[in-house]
This record gives sequence, C-alpha cells and structure tokens, in this order.
Amino acid sequence: MIFSKAGFGGAVADFEAAVVAQDAKRSGKAFIRLQETFGRAKETELFAGGPRLAAVLEQVPPSPRAVVAVLVGACVERGADAERCAPGVLAGLRAALEGAVAFGEAWAATGGGAFPVPDDGEPGEEIVERTGFEAAVGWWTLSQWEMAAVALLNHRAVRAGLDGAAAVRAGLDGAAAVRAGLDEEAAGAGLDEEAAGARLDERAAGARLDDATVRGQADSGRGELLRLLTAVAQASGQELRCLSYALQVLDDEPLVVLHRPSATGYLLRLSGIGDNFQLHTLLADALIGGGHVAGRAPSPQEVAVCRETPGQVETAGSFELVAPDGDRLWNEGTPADIPVVDGVRLLVLDEPSYARSWPAGRFFPGMRGDLILERALEPGETERWFARVSPAGELTG
Repeated sequence: MIFSKAGFGGAVADFEAAVVAQDAKRSGKAFIRLQETFGRAKETELFAGGPRLAAVLEQVPPSPRAVVAVLVGACVERGADAERCAPGVLAGLRAALEGAVAFGEAWAATGGGAFPVPDDGEPGEEIVERTGFEAAVGWWTLSQWEMAAVALLNHRAVRAGLDGAAAVRAGLDGAAAVRAGLDEEAAGAGLDEEAAGARLDERAAGARLDDATVRGQADSGRGELLRLLTAVAQASGQELRCLSYALQVLDDEPLVVLHRPSATGYLLRLSGIGDNFQLHTLLADALIGGGHVAGRAPSPQEVAVCRETPGQVETAGSFELVAPDGDRLWNEGTPADIPVVDGVRLLVLDEPSYARSWPAGRFFPGMRGDLILERALEPGETERWFARVSPAGELTG
C-alpha cells in the first residue's frame, strides 16, 4: 500500500476521505498536515498524492482549495503526472478567473477604487459585502491558482517521449480531437494511409497541416482562459504575466520565416518557447549558426540555455522581428504574437535597427524549448510568401 498513516501520504489519504465525507473538522486537520509534511514527502507519495488531491479539488471548500491546488502543482514539479492533475487544477483556475471577473464588475458597481491587495488570510467582511463571497475568493486566490496552473503548463514530465506539459497545453485546445476527426474524414474518403497523410499535410505552399489551424478549428479552452485573464487585467490593472505567457505557449507549431536581406525563406517548427527573446536566439542559431544567412551566430552556451540547460548567458540581437504587415514584434512578446497567414505563422527578419543585448535563457525554466529547421523554401515558394508581406520600410509597431 502506497500510503501510510504517517507522513504526506497519510495526510493525503485522510484529507481525501474527509473531503469526500464532507467532514469539515477532519479535513481541516488533514489540510494542516498536508502542508506540514509536504517538504519531507517521498517520491512515491508525491507521484500518487498529486493526482489524488487534484481529483477532489472541486469538493474542497473555496478558501483552502487554492492552497491544495498549489500543493498539486508542487507535486507535479517533483514528478507527479501533469496530465492526471490538469483537469482539477484547470477547472479551479477557470472558476477563480470567473470569480475575479465578477469581483471586478461588483467592485465597479459599488463605488470602484483601487482593487484590494490580497493577503494570506480570507477577504474581509467589508469586501465580501461589496462583491459576494465567491467573487471575493476568486480575486483573493487568483495568484495561487496562477502558481498551480503554471506548474502544470511549465514543467516537463516526459513519458514515452511526450512532454506531459505540452500534452496539457494541447488538451486545452482539443486539438487531438480535431485531428482525429480529420483522420476519420480522410479514411471515409477511401484514401489509403499515404494518401490520407498527404491530404492532411497539404497546406500553405508545401507546409504541413499546421496545429495553428487545427487549434483554430477546435473549441479552445485555452482561448477562454485567456479571455477571462484579459478581462481581469483590464478591470484590476494587474497582469498575470506568467499565466498569460504559459497559456500562449505553442507546441509543434509550423513557422515560415522570410529573411529579407538575403531574400530567402525557411520552414521551421517550434515547441515550448516562452517568449521572443528565446525565439530570437534559437532563430539565430538555426539560420546563422546553420550557415544559411550572414550575421552573428550565438554561442553554444547561449543556445543551450534557451533549450534546456539551466541558467542564463549574455547574448546580442541578430535580427529585427517583423510581422507581415510591417509591425515590429517585440522580444518581450511571445511566438503567439506572430500572425497566421494562409494557415501558417509568418515572420519576417530584417537587419537589426539598433544594438540590443539581454540574458539568453528561458522564460519558463522547467520547459524545454525547441526550434527545428525543417527545410529551406524553394525560390518560387519564397517569392510567393514575400508577396504576402509589406515592403521593407519604417517599422510601424
């Protein structure tokens, strides 16, 4: 038996049983034990405990629920299965965001003013009277839900070659279900495996069917969370940047890159890149380091910290990142900012307009970043893509 009465495993078992039985006194004692014993938990207790706690989150009272979610995230960071923990945590995150949106609406309707800064306790009576208990708890616990959700979306939990966090992100979009539907459609058309694959891969001047399009066709849970997050930021003036960036991470995403100085084009595929600083360095490695275009290639150390090596290394800019319409794409943004043209994200690289340097590394230290150069585009393909972008000129962003 994995759990014993002592230690974190025993606390999980007691808490689980008490929550299911709606025994407030017993669950309160087990809740305290969860926090007291987590630091000494064994690996097997964490592996089993994270999913078990996530499974009962919905039944936990609102105020301690976020703390339990943080413990679930901490279990994932120490090896628990992110996919098994995700449904409970992400459902709680959505409820907290919805509560925070309601809090903003009620706060404005009752006189407005600066949003109160949550403390370690529960929202006070005056705040609850203005906004209602659930809305107040949503705003009060949102930073904890951010911490828990980012742990799941960030941490790498490799299973049979699959990044568990990437699977969580994909699950938010329903992309797998959409792709399965396309596979079924191809099979129904009487196509053999090779022909079906060719049909699914045909898109955008030779680029493969891209997950941006698949995700665009799916009912995007990620999109709804981002919508709620934006509403909270607009009402409160506080941006939950880590959560926003984590929800925008792209995986197995095709990217067409046009290098304007050399009039060449490339098809790449990116995964797990948290911001455009990281993307910038990996682009320079793939194109300049790969000998395809001229410029300053980053060192192996600069590239390594942008993939999976811990730490940061000083680097310098090699390009100007530009959208097809001529807007500047800032390094402080994310790859999700790159516009989709004909079903594929399209990025233009110009000569840097001024010298820039920054510490190369990863926005999400637990997430492996990857950028693969699949092929150089043929001259005809490159010409067709360049026809879709604005001429070189003064940047408009």
